[in-house]
Amino acid sequence: MQLCLSPHAQIDKIMKYYFKIFFFIIITGLFAGVLVCQAEYDYIDINNPFLRKIPIAIPFFKSIGDGPEAAKASVAGSDLLSETLEFTGYFKMLDRGAFLSDSQSSLIAPKINFRNWTFIKAELLITGGILIKNNVVEMELRLFDTFKERLLIGKRYKGWKKDQRKIIRRFCDEVVYHLTGKHGIFSTKLAFVSDSTGNKEIYICDFDGHDPKRFTHNKTITLFPAWSSSGKQLAYTSFIRGKPDLFIKNINKKRGFRLVKKGIQIAPAWVPGKYMLSATLSFSGDQEIYLLTGEGKIINRLTKSRGIDVDATWSPDGKKMAFVSKRSGTPQIYIKEIASDRVSRLTYDGRYNTQPSWSPHGDKIAYSAMSGTQINIIVIDIKSGKLLKLTDGQGDNESPTWSPDSSLIAFSSTREGQSKIYVMTMYGTDQRRLFTMAGEQTDPAWSPGFANK
Repeated sequence: MQLCLSPHAQIDKIMKYYFKIFFFIIITGLFAGVLVCQAEYDYIDINNPFLRKIPIAIPFFKSIGDGPEAAKASVAGSDLLSETLEFTGYFKMLDRGAFLSDSQSSLIAPKINFRNWTFIKAELLITGGILIKNNVVEMELRLFDTFKERLLIGKRYKGWKKDQRKIIRRFCDEVVYHLTGKHGIFSTKLAFVSDSTGNKEIYICDFDGHDPKRFTHNKTITLFPAWSSSGKQLAYTSFIRGKPDLFIKNINKKRGFRLVKKGIQIAPAWVPGKYMLSATLSFSGDQEIYLLTGEGKIINRLTKSRGIDVDATWSPDGKKMAFVSKRSGTPQIYIKEIASDRVSRLTYDGRYNTQPSWSPHGDKIAYSAMSGTQINIIVIDIKSGKLLKLTDGQGDNESPTWSPDSSLIAFSSTREGQSKIYVMTMYGTDQRRLFTMAGEQTDPAWSPGFANK
């Protein structure tokens, strides 16, 4: 996809007046708006458990051109932008039926009647213009603070028609970064296991469930997908050779390595910021966690205890590792300090706590816990030990995985029968299924953040 600031001749001619008047405002908004606006107040406090969703209005984009294709692009683009921002859990989308202004009459501040938007309680407004010609799409998108009557962001994009979704996501990332000071999840991926072909294979989809594609073609059991910090490699366990072996493959080239050891090789977990990973191996007889290179060569043994040690997850700085052990008799979560070899028990509530996932912010760990006859997702604050139960009374909920900004958690659930992939906020709100797919889907793994492309 090509994205640039050089506009198409036709859209320049039509919108020349707009761009001349607001060129300085747009540039100011791009380079200074974040600092100025956030210095005054924070729009969104992502660490607030009682987060109030910001009411936002997104009217249909202004169509630059005639014909059904232009009208269709206007509706599709504005709907996609609404759905993408709503996915974050930060925004309340206002019903277009309540809008008092002509949704396509104004793109710029002097012609916007901000009172019409504040009257319907819209605190933010996004306007857009779109032109499609010769399979090329050009878009002009702006974010306004309606109460301050201020332009916050102004962006122009150009790309192939098929890249419209990427353009929308890039703008959404600009919006979230401006309002929170942190980049969003719009370029991230989810890996997961599905048996829709009759065998358990790994698939990869976009953060919102869009465009799931099969990654492995092993025609056997494949489990435990794990992303490297760079997002370029995926480690997993496969029975393709008759036993659970560890594989490490490049995402694009699908070339990689296999660990050649007897026994089981399961539950890989990459060390943040390093080309190393841990995995549970049993070649010595007991199931212990080992540290490996990115090519699958053993560096050293990380756990030494009777009983199973499995399900490692690393702190963001790579200095600590949480894992599951039965050393106390039942599966519980422990934390090991790598430098000192000191191990401490984290979970005491309940007799079955597994599948820990360390938040990218570093302060919390999500895990699966047996509650009565069901399995639910719990989040524990590492310092205080305070627990927050995120799911309850809706089937078995397992395999939590954090988004790279720590705002969302993906997980698998049997609440509708077969296991499917769901997502929720870090506080358990806005729980919804990601996509519809044949068979069962389990073991979700959220990729690290990627640079926008």
